[in-house]
Amino acid sequence: MNLAHLLHRAAKIWGERPALSVGTSVRLSYAQVGRRVPQLAAGLVAAGQLQRGDRVALLLKNCPEYWELLFALWHAGIVAVPVNAKLHAREVAWILDNAGARLAIASAALADDLRPLAQDLPALQRLIVMEEPDFAALYEAPPIPMAEVAPDDLAWLFYTSGTTGRPKGAMLTHRNLWAAVMNYFADVDRVDPQDCIIHCAPISHGSGLYGLPHVARGANQVIPESGGFDPAETLELIAHWPGCSFFFAPTMVHRLIHAPQVATADTSNLKTIVYGGGPMYVADLQDAMRVLGPKLAQIYGQGEAPMTITGMDKGMHVDDGHPHYLARLGSAGAVRTDVEVRVVDAEDNPLPNGEVGEVICRGPVVMAGYWRNPEATAQTLRGGWLHTGDVGSFDDDGYLTLKDRSKDMIISGGSNIYPREVEEVLLRHPDVDEVSVVGKPHADWGEEVIAFVVPRKGCMLNETALDSLCLDHIARFKRPKQYRFVPALPKNNYGKVLKTELRAVLQKEG
Repeated sequence: MNLAHLLHRAAKIWGERPALSVGTSVRLSYAQVGRRVPQLAAGLVAAGQLQRGDRVALLLKNCPEYWELLFALWHAGIVAVPVNAKLHAREVAWILDNAGARLAIASAALADDLRPLAQDLPALQRLIVMEEPDFAALYEAPPIPMAEVAPDDLAWLFYTSGTTGRPKGAMLTHRNLWAAVMNYFADVDRVDPQDCIIHCAPISHGSGLYGLPHVARGANQVIPESGGFDPAETLELIAHWPGCSFFFAPTMVHRLIHAPQVATADTSNLKTIVYGGGPMYVADLQDAMRVLGPKLAQIYGQGEAPMTITGMDKGMHVDDGHPHYLARLGSAGAVRTDVEVRVVDAEDNPLPNGEVGEVICRGPVVMAGYWRNPEATAQTLRGGWLHTGDVGSFDDDGYLTLKDRSKDMIISGGSNIYPREVEEVLLRHPDVDEVSVVGKPHADWGEEVIAFVVPRKGCMLNETALDSLCLDHIARFKRPKQYRFVPALPKNNYGKVLKTELRAVLQKEG
């Protein structure tokens, strides 16, 4: 069934409800969007001379039109290629070329950067700028009927962040995204028509995927005036919109709860913050629940299994009577409803509870494969299971604790050291704001542990205090051999710390 059915059903049942809003103002109702999308679909098909299954790239920051474009493409049976708006033009051009995009819709600023490179994209028929008359004309075409699609037809071509090389295009089908929508209702949260989701994180990524269950229930999609995440603006929007939810990277939660305005903000309208995409440290999580209340839910997933491998709902977060409560807070939660998850050894043999290995999963949410990359597809989906590259272990209650990405594990003197374990300890120090631990090559030990530490504003840190903290909580061989105090950690456009850059700094030093 075509994903566009989500919108057209909502337009019939909740037509008078707000569908798209900017800041504190309603832009369009569901009935209005339901009428506009079939016209936009017709305009896109004509503009790009598109055939079913063609790819169209969206080079936009968060905006109301983003949602209309997504559903118009699906309505026409076209594949959406949402591209991170913060990428360099050459990175964008590579994605468009790899995807074979026939049409690109871009904001003016992004289009200006892309135009000089467009002549080298043989598949690209046309670049349409959202601020120009050609874009408005797309809505003037006579409407076309919704395309019939098969469950395994592509809907969303999601390009990975590419921190270790060229990004790969995860092929997400209509079936994959339907599964993700239903799993949200099963495991994450209930959505009612009077609710909203506020898109502070990129719609091209997790926030867009979690907008889909909100469309399914006729809830409002709110775009901040800034188009992104500003803690003060976010708190003002929470005060305005009832029943508001968010998808946040853990770094965004950290920034929100430490914003000066949070002390006097009215957060009673806040319903849920779903966090994921990186490690949430227990200290930050406890701070967030103290500041915001029992409003947090966790998901662990990947672009290859969108937002759906394991998770902890809001109830699990506040079950503080359980004897393993703190360990659970530090975990990635329990297996989601419609996936199977295992921890395996190097030969893909399942490991018993407590033993550490690679996390693999299978289910209807797992991607169809990587676009035009059969070798990577065969390696990642071998045996019918998605091999995540993440390292973790299950406890006896079925909670998965992630150690690290396999590539981030440090091997020193033949012993495995998981950076997150060291990071969790260092974050117990009240003057530590952020920390990232990496391995540095060592002639005798293989690798040694180096900690990059960001002090809280106005605070001074010294190695002796941090060393003592580590020695009180972890084995001596795990403690950092060196502390680097830095003003900030390098991050990608989704807020993930780039350990590759930290390792490059150490490598450059020799």
